[in-house]
Amino acid sequence: MKLLNDYLKETFGCKVYKIALDGGFTCPVRDGTLDDRGCIFCSAGGSGEFASSRDLSVTEQIERGKQKVAAKIKDGKYIAYFQAYTGTYAPLEKLEALFTEAIHHPDVAALSVATRPDCLPEEVLDLLSRLNRIKPVWIELGLQTVLEATARYIRRGYELPVYDRAVRELRQRGIEVITHVILGLPGETKEDMLETVRYVARSGATGIKLQLLHILKGTGLAKEYEAGKVRVLSEDEYLDILKDCVRLIPDSVVIHRLTGDGDKKLLIAPLWSADKKHVLNRIKKEIL
Repeated sequence: MKLLNDYLKETFGCKVYKIALDGGFTCPVRDGTLDDRGCIFCSAGGSGEFASSRDLSVTEQIERGKQKVAAKIKDGKYIAYFQAYTGTYAPLEKLEALFTEAIHHPDVAALSVATRPDCLPEEVLDLLSRLNRIKPVWIELGLQTVLEATARYIRRGYELPVYDRAVRELRQRGIEVITHVILGLPGETKEDMLETVRYVARSGATGIKLQLLHILKGTGLAKEYEAGKVRVLSEDEYLDILKDCVRLIPDSVVIHRLTGDGDKKLLIAPLWSADKKHVLNRIKKEIL
């Protein structure tokens, strides 16, 4: 198994830390193009709660991000991570300005953009390809599941072949692809989750993020949970599923995440996940 920290040290030769940025984007399942409610699990902040204010410039956000982790990293580099909402869902001119400012920052080693597979038109792919010749570009795709019934339930808004095409187009341009998978989506069995991981492992993606399902305040999923329609995984269940997922991931696919943080101000369940140190210690002991 290849973990992100090892990959970063091999690739860049130093400690590398991600800085979450907010480019002021929205999303086609929020602005009425496909839906106006957002994905059922996504917070009002578009999963960007740990980023600086979108009112700041990209450079200002990077500098603030550096200050936040100053005690953890010295003489290292950073990944400029456009995390909030859909990071390629904007006019080309805006994307070029934001991404170019980030990638030319002297302390930035790579650019990472979280987006949807259905938000990668040809001109954006060409822009990403040009930027990839300056510094490495990673595209993080929110797949979450390969089950179409679950995809409809979570309001993902695109079908599986759209993901396949996006991975193919990005890889043809030499761009790294990191796929997001949520474990514990309502109605899915352990085997369903493992099938998603198998699919990602053979899809051409170069990285994978495994994320525990969080119930966050203000989401459609929170309403379902409060109505008793949704259950969340226990800590032991999650670790059991995670252990089998890891076994399916080849060394050619970098594991970028084995769990995830839910903003404690928004987290409804599972509350055990809020004790990040404890969870990571169990993962290290029982899986790594």
